[in-house]
Amino acid sequence: MVKTITFSFISNAFKGTEATETFTFEELEINENLNEKELEIEIDRIYQAWIWNKLNVSGSIIIDEPNTCQ
Repeated sequence: MVKTITFSFISNAFKGTEATETFTFEELEINENLNEKELEIEIDRIYQAWIWNKLNVSGSIIIDEPNTCQ
């Protein structure tokens, strides 16, 4: 039997920002012999990477200092 995992997300803030994909354990290179806790950690790691890739998030922080020269 082939085991699959479906990842999905929907943004409540940005209409139309959503994705769903189904993968086999083999595609994700997940060892089917992991115990439940190890499997949970591995799937969570892959899911987070999948979301970041889908959202293609980047950002920056700019701090403007007031000009103190008179």
